[in-house]
Amino acid sequence: MQTDAFHVFDTTLRDGAQREGITYSVTDKLAVARLLDELGVGFIEGGWPGAMPKDTEFFARAASGELALRHAVLVAFGATRKAGVRVEDDLQVRALLDAETSVVCLVAKSDVRHVERALRTTLEENLAMVRDTVAFLRAEGRRVFVDCEHFFDGYKHDPDYGVRVLDAAASAGADVCVLCDTNGGMLPMGIHDVVSDVNRRAGIRLGIHTQDDTGCAVANTLAAVDAGATHVQGTANGYGERAGNADIFSVIGGLVTKMDRDVLPSGCLQEMVRVAHAIAEIANLAPDTHAPYVGTSSFAHKAGLHASAIKVDPELYNHLDPAVVGNDQRILVTEMAGRASIELKSQELGVDVTSRPEVVGTVVDLVKEREAQGWSYEAADASFELLLRDALGGPDGEPLPAPFVVESYRVIIERRESGALVSEATVKLAAGGRRFISTQEGNGPVNALDRALRKALERAYPQLAKIELTDYKVRIMPGKHGTDAVTRVLIETSDREREWTTVGVHANVIEASWLALHDAVRYGLIRRSTPA
Repeated sequence: MQTDAFHVFDTTLRDGAQREGITYSVTDKLAVARLLDELGVGFIEGGWPGAMPKDTEFFARAASGELALRHAVLVAFGATRKAGVRVEDDLQVRALLDAETSVVCLVAKSDVRHVERALRTTLEENLAMVRDTVAFLRAEGRRVFVDCEHFFDGYKHDPDYGVRVLDAAASAGADVCVLCDTNGGMLPMGIHDVVSDVNRRAGIRLGIHTQDDTGCAVANTLAAVDAGATHVQGTANGYGERAGNADIFSVIGGLVTKMDRDVLPSGCLQEMVRVAHAIAEIANLAPDTHAPYVGTSSFAHKAGLHASAIKVDPELYNHLDPAVVGNDQRILVTEMAGRASIELKSQELGVDVTSRPEVVGTVVDLVKEREAQGWSYEAADASFELLLRDALGGPDGEPLPAPFVVESYRVIIERRESGALVSEATVKLAAGGRRFISTQEGNGPVNALDRALRKALERAYPQLAKIELTDYKVRIMPGKHGTDAVTRVLIETSDREREWTTVGVHANVIEASWLALHDAVRYGLIRRSTPA
């Protein structure tokens, strides 16, 4: 477990769950908490027991032994007592004790306008609510953090009242007061000024909680740390309501790699990519491919000029070694590619082109020609590897032997009297010196073609029985210079051990799909039989 000198406090399961489109089950919440613990955060805010039945169940199951944390401490979130109610009689405060966590995080109003207009109570009563609730929880043996809601907006209106809230919490035994940019309207310069001022005036440890409404949540968090905050809050992948919260992965990345803050246990930083993507899967959201540090494109280089420099020294165009955060450098093969891009990409794919410089030039020209026709190899490494291997040929430069040759294919779509649509595909091909014909029905023409192709080949290549199409994407590309639009199809295929992506382009969507399917199956066969 980390020392207490600096806190990384994750609120994915509470504030992050307020993002539109996210609904965690209790099982999901337990899984996310385990992942965050593997990352090494210090605190995991699990939810609001007593206010949310699902959160109450989560804490009960965690306390029963379903959640064994190695690095993190589980935190229950709740509010101060209600105005005019004795803290001992407030059921939601009682629910915080029932959650059986050693740490409780309270939300309190620190903006005069919210106290008077939202809570509809006096400024003194609000201070008493903070003191009473913190003192009650401390007497019950709980460590207490206080989220000072709307602190920065309140500071602009009255720079003294928020500090009085901090003093009330500190006098009752709170350990940290978190300054919250609840509406997300602050910029880093303002955050730094306010935190610096409050740090001089308040007698309590300060934390920071920012929203991303100005696109500055991570920068605001790091500015607060520079001004004296030693407790940072954020969510996985920046999940949260409206524009989201500070992305905990970007915050950690900045703290460790840019500010030299040792905020995670040894060996945990390289888990960031894995944890970020796993949490996205649980949230049923596609991972942000361009997210800093953890996105699949975070260290991807497209321009040939970049690739030329990277070939000399990867540090020239990377702000850090991708492996530090569990990521990888990628070279994208596009119309912008030069020789260095092709050489680096072939090295990444395990195909040796160093002894065949003329092949590199051929591939560069071919990629540019195809990209002009609508092809794209950025997301289709398998199709590019096939193109590269075809250009290389055999040991003596001869064409590679084809594992199968397609004679023809046909697709029929039949609408039956019942209204059901049935797709039927027939594929005729030769493989292993024999001719095969296969006819299969499918859920749509592409599925029927996929099944017919693989069924025909399984007699010659039984290993294809494990291969299946796992994803299918279609994009209509506008025509250029008066030509008709073309269709680009990306197909993801798996053999239950690994996945690969292929591309097909044609004016006809069926033919585009067929080209991608053909590459997918050919890659599955040639990858096993051709040495790098």
